[in-house]
This record gives sequence, structure tokens and C-alpha cells, in this order.
Amino acid sequence: MYSGFFGLTSAPFSIAPNPEFMYLSPRHAEALAHLRFGLGDAGGFVLLTGEVGTGKTTVSRCLLQELDANVEVAFILNPTLSELELLAAICDELKIRYKKADASLKLLGDKIKARLLKNHASGKQTLLIIDEAQHLQPAVLEQLRLLTNLETNTRKLLQVILIGQPELQQLLKRNDLRQLAQRITARYHLLPLDLAEVKQYLQYRLQVAGCSRPVFSDSAIKRLYQLSGGIPRLLNLMADRALLAAYSQQQAMVNEKLVKQAAAEILPLSVQVNSPRLPRWLWPVLGLCAIVLGFSLAILLMPWLQNR
Repeated sequence: MYSGFFGLTSAPFSIAPNPEFMYLSPRHAEALAHLRFGLGDAGGFVLLTGEVGTGKTTVSRCLLQELDANVEVAFILNPTLSELELLAAICDELKIRYKKADASLKLLGDKIKARLLKNHASGKQTLLIIDEAQHLQPAVLEQLRLLTNLETNTRKLLQVILIGQPELQQLLKRNDLRQLAQRITARYHLLPLDLAEVKQYLQYRLQVAGCSRPVFSDSAIKRLYQLSGGIPRLLNLMADRALLAAYSQQQAMVNEKLVKQAAAEILPLSVQVNSPRLPRWLWPVLGLCAIVLGFSLAILLMPWLQNR
């Protein structure tokens, strides 16, 4: 709706994990480097964690864009599965045929291992990426570990990238998962953006969408940072709503007031947005009232204290 007003060719703040809009902050670049490491000869498991909305899935999509035809990928988006369902999902992703009526852990496991050996013989790598991996049950994680047992003298035939929220780190500290935890060759926890990165993030996405001029004032950017905590998904939601508000008021620049209005709609329970502010002149008056009230109470209580 506001694209023409701001000279945009596409929506700059969509929450879809589009790699074209991926702003590689130093920490996002480092996260991507860890995922690349997962494709190295070491193999095993790579762990990428971060709070909701920090850009973990988008980083994984960037990795997928870099892969060539020598890498066969199974991408699991819904890990709330049993052991059998997980193996079936991997077979589906790798286009391995099996009869559902005969499906068992052994049958599916054997078929996956046969594909791993075939890929290795033809010079291909096999990569399994599991998003929202904090929902995996311990038994399912153990089944994954068993799949990675297949290896040569120099490398694992299946490489696994686990992407999830911080709870995944706690899950992997369980004593019964210590064997899997010891196979994690790289770990990275993705933190939110800082204030300087938020400014660069907004500018970058606007530029990719076709707008090279400043759209958000410095005070608006600072408020966006404070209200979002530097989490890209929240930034996208509030920035998109603020642009719409600016368009409706025919304002070429998004100011702090428009950001507050947007945040009130996106984050209705936000203390920063909804809490009323007292006028500055009222604070000294309240302080004086408190002093007078204290003295009055002391005078009233004095006779009672003297009689005790």
C-alpha cells in the first residue's frame, strides 16, 4: 500500500525469511560461518540457537542458497515427531521410496544408510537441517545420533544442523544425551542486534527494496531498538506498521511518535508504550508532599510513642 509513496519496489519488512533481505551483521555472519563449518570434513552436529525472531531460519536459508548440486539436503521444519515419523520425514525429503505399510525403524534406517553410502560413493554430501529443534524428544535425538554413526576414516556420512531456541541448549545437557552433545563440532548462539546494527539493518532492507534515502529519524530508530530489543522480527513488524502510518498521514519521514503508535498496535501490553508519563514539574511537588506527609505522621505518632 505504501510502496509507491516511499519509492519501494517490494515490501522491505516482510517477516518471511527471504535471504535477499538478509542483513549480515557481524554476529549473523559468524552464525553463517558456523553452519558452513557443518559442511566440512569434521561432520557430526552443528548447533545454532537464539531467541525467537533473531534470524536463525533466515541464516539457514542463506546457507541453502550457497549449496551446489553435490549436497543433498533434508530440511525438517516440524520436529514434533516420533522416531519413526522423523525417519519417514527424512526419507520423504531425500525422495527415498518405501512402503508405508512396512515402515519400521529398522527398514527406514537401513534405507537412509543405503542412500548415505550411495551419495558418498558418488562424491555427494548429505545434510540434514532441523529447525525448531528444541521440540525434539530425547528419544528422537538419540535416533539421530545413531544415524550419524555411519562414517569413513575421515568423515561422517550424515551432517546434521540443529536450529532452535535457547531451550535446546538445556535439552542437550541431559545425561542421557551426553553422547550426542559430545558430537557437536560447532555451537553458536545468535544474539539480537545492537543500536548501531538496528540502524544499518533498517537502511539495508530499505535499500534492497529500492529506497536509498533515510526514512526513519534517529529518534524513531532509537525507539524501535528499545521496543524491539534488537530482535529483527519485531523490528520488521513495527517498521512495517510505522511506514503504513506515515503513508496514511502523508509523512515522508517516520518519527518517534509514529513508532510508538505502531508499537501500541503490535505490542499492546508493552509497558514502554502504554505507561503514562507524569509531567516533569509534578515530581518536585510529589516529593514535597511526601516530606510533609512524613512529618505529619511523626507528629501524630509522637504522643503514642512517648506513652509506650
